[in-house]
Amino acid sequence: MATGVHSTSPSPPAGEGLGRGEAPLRSLLLERAKAMRSNPTEAERRLWAILRNKRLAGFKFKRQVVVDHYIVDFMNFEHRLIVEADGSQHADSPADVRRDAYLAGQDFRVLRFWNNDILAQPENVAEAIWHALQRPLPSAAVRLPPSPARGEGNTQPHTESSPR
Repeated sequence: MATGVHSTSPSPPAGEGLGRGEAPLRSLLLERAKAMRSNPTEAERRLWAILRNKRLAGFKFKRQVVVDHYIVDFMNFEHRLIVEADGSQHADSPADVRRDAYLAGQDFRVLRFWNNDILAQPENVAEAIWHALQRPLPSAAVRLPPSPARGEGNTQPHTESSPR
């Protein structure tokens, strides 16, 4: 359950709603992330059991990580991979589309899994994450911003999602 800073109908238990247009205080986001780590959903708890302590092929993950003005569920910094556990509130969410586009602009890849898939098929979820971690890291040249003068650039940000 990734959260962003939005003013529409904040849901504090879900970790949402710090206010539109305001620069969120990092300490407030860190406090909220800590609270979310203390009260995970069952799917987050199950996914963390797979990812914690380098249990997935030695890859290090952190949970409830602050990335600029968002809190993401799980992140592998080395491979710039974010893994999200999504409940029904994330179905066709415009806020998630904006958040994922922002994160893609920061060179992160985002994998999303429905909570029921994490609970019912944890082996398949772990395998999908492992495969995503096998992709080579982009070189520094690839990470440079595109040059419109050279006709480069993509109007659609790239995000990865698991089949829902």
